[in-house]
Amino acid sequence: MSSAAATAVKNQAADVSETDTPPALTDGFQLVIDALKLNGIENFYTVPGIPISDLLRMAQAEGLRVISFRHEQNAGNAAAIAGFLTKKPGVCLTVSAPGFLNGLTALANATTNCFPMILISGSSEREIVDLQQGDYEEMDQLAIAKPLCKAAFRILHAQDIGIGVARAIRAAVSGRPGGVYLDLPAKLFSQVLDEVEGKKSLVKVIDPAPAQLPDPSAVTRALDVLKSAKRPLIVLGKGAAYAQADEEVRALVEKSGIPFLQMSMAKGLLPDTHPQSAGAARSMVLKDADVVMLVGARLNWLLSHGKGKTWGAPGSKKFIQIDIEPKEMDSNVEIVAPVVGDIGSCMSALLAGIDGNWPAPPADWVSAVSARREANIGKMAPKLMSNASPMNFHGALGALRRVVKERPDAILVNEGANTLDLARGIIDMYEPRKRLDVGTWGVMGIGMGYAVAAAVETGKPVLAIEGDSAFGFSGMEVETICRYKLPICVVVFNNSGIYRGTDVNPTGGSDPSPMVFMPDTRYDKMMEAFGGVGVHVTAPDELYRAVSEAMDSGKPTLINAVIDPAAGTESGNIGSLNPTSSVRKAPAQ
Repeated sequence: MSSAAATAVKNQAADVSETDTPPALTDGFQLVIDALKLNGIENFYTVPGIPISDLLRMAQAEGLRVISFRHEQNAGNAAAIAGFLTKKPGVCLTVSAPGFLNGLTALANATTNCFPMILISGSSEREIVDLQQGDYEEMDQLAIAKPLCKAAFRILHAQDIGIGVARAIRAAVSGRPGGVYLDLPAKLFSQVLDEVEGKKSLVKVIDPAPAQLPDPSAVTRALDVLKSAKRPLIVLGKGAAYAQADEEVRALVEKSGIPFLQMSMAKGLLPDTHPQSAGAARSMVLKDADVVMLVGARLNWLLSHGKGKTWGAPGSKKFIQIDIEPKEMDSNVEIVAPVVGDIGSCMSALLAGIDGNWPAPPADWVSAVSARREANIGKMAPKLMSNASPMNFHGALGALRRVVKERPDAILVNEGANTLDLARGIIDMYEPRKRLDVGTWGVMGIGMGYAVAAAVETGKPVLAIEGDSAFGFSGMEVETICRYKLPICVVVFNNSGIYRGTDVNPTGGSDPSPMVFMPDTRYDKMMEAFGGVGVHVTAPDELYRAVSEAMDSGKPTLINAVIDPAAGTESGNIGSLNPTSSVRKAPAQ
């Protein structure tokens, strides 16, 4: 055979070989990962299991950080607070049915608190669920999720994964943020597509949370009402903190000269030690103010719905409300000047109307607020300096107040009853989004999930101050903290019970009161069991030294802070919500 003929045969064989090469393929597993990565999702919070185990292994192999928890509710709480901190939806993945239900609690809480979050759960196939044929962990998860979140979607075909993920992201972060459920039946993961077609099906979400500019006439109306005030007050809510319009918020407060009050998760937008802060004069300013401007704050139960004795005489207030959700206006009381838009745009528009001729608030009002604040701070100071043993809440929180003041960039997580109520007022915050707590529902169990996500998302040291009851909801996650070597110091305020550890069984029987725990419990030994640092303290000075060392070391640490079992108040600051029987009285405590 001539060389020319040989070359022709070789080329023909090559052509056949190229024709026979199968096209590159992708599948549902890869497309879910690719869709999330394309949209800037970097972390998954999860509890592994069928049918998502392989998805998680592949995600980690693709460079995503997969944080595996011991309970789905804690993983969901982590995803929720990740959304608050980053303004991107935090993502939680769970298995089907019971795993989904565990994550659903966190999803509902995220929606109530306006945190962007996506809960992704594996599920049974539609045909089996619809005929109720008894599949493994069979449940109509989409129907259950819908009433409890902002939006819920199911993806049945691999070519729809890109658009489904895009819809979930946009729903979570646009307008008022919230939780979104994404249902992924098991068969979806193994569906195969041509790789080129798969890539074409992915969607990068453009401007998922577009600015919503306020109506100029609404801004003018709000400024006119504010200007007419004799005793104005600005209330900053966690919506203002979420917006990350920190400079605009601060400029508005300082240019107006108006006293301000920060809700607990808004603390630090301006330092609590700021001369205009009315935090230590809360009761006075809520009752006596004549015009109140709400910035990303809702008139829900946390603000006594804007009425009642908290707010003074009926009809004595005019409310200005700045919120991205129009339906929030007039939810409890009349809003005379509603301003609808995103916080940043609204602040900028209001600032443009506050020029050099803006009248300072009346001096008698400013001085009255300042005097009450200083008096209350002075009254509290001796309690916070106590070094008594056993500790009470004030002495212990006074020690932690010093720790936070020395480390203003650390993140504080806080939950409990008295532990939460008192810490809100005692521990000053200096920077925005550094205080994370139970939020709108006032739930317990958020502590360890929030702490883990705060450390993962920010890289900052975290101080979690927990009541012993609250810690019990998520305490097993100290193993997660140790496994990922996170810079978290957990302080458990251990007074051996719910509210206090002194309740007794009224029958005199052998069962303990439902309000008490095992006395002298050593929670610090839990952390030691997983390789972390455990410390047992009984006095505020010991507590201060132990927490300072833990925060400096960055090692996973749990400090068992022994509190006097008699120190504590039933229901803390929400005693009015605790119904009492008019027929029978509870036994004396």
